[in-house]
Amino acid sequence: MLLCGPSGSGKSLVAARSGLPVLRLDDFYKEACDPTLPLVEGSSDIDWDHPASWDAEVAVEAITRLCATRSAPVPVYDLSLSARTGEDTLDIGRTPLFIAEGVFAAEIVGRCRELGVLADALCLTRGPVTTFRRRFLRDLKEGRKSVPFLLRRGWRLMRAERSIVARQVSLGAHPCDRDEALGRLAAATAGRQARHETVA
Repeated sequence: MLLCGPSGSGKSLVAARSGLPVLRLDDFYKEACDPTLPLVEGSSDIDWDHPASWDAEVAVEAITRLCATRSAPVPVYDLSLSARTGEDTLDIGRTPLFIAEGVFAAEIVGRCRELGVLADALCLTRGPVTTFRRRFLRDLKEGRKSVPFLLRRGWRLMRAERSIVARQVSLGAHPCDRDEALGRLAAATAGRQARHETVA
């Protein structure tokens, strides 16, 4: 089950409340020293909200491996350092469904569908102002980046939120709020349990 949505839309909360194993796609960000990282137009800031700041290929490899073997090595990423700090092993046990959540999840909807490992793709939406407030308070609390950077990023994302959601929907994600997402997750889990397949 791929779970996307703008940064701050509540993906991690929905994933936690689902009770399903979770693959954190944000751990597949590139490191700050990577020369291929995109910049915000007209700025020296790295554009961490651009899909090119993220390693889609490695993320898909982890998803397919989890579906095939129920276990996969995954990077451990520190957002405050913009660096990978280690590696862990995610074991999803005998669950027929797991969640892969992150801001770029929609970018791999098509690939996961082609590989036969997609149960559903959801895009959480809460509204630009609500998302801005939740994102800023979360990032400030976690010390993800400097306050000036967070304010610049937050303002930019608030203005772009509707286009961000539109893009994710165009890539195959279904737009929904928290309650609908939890309902679809529960229904998908029940359906997969009956068929004994493991998919994201």
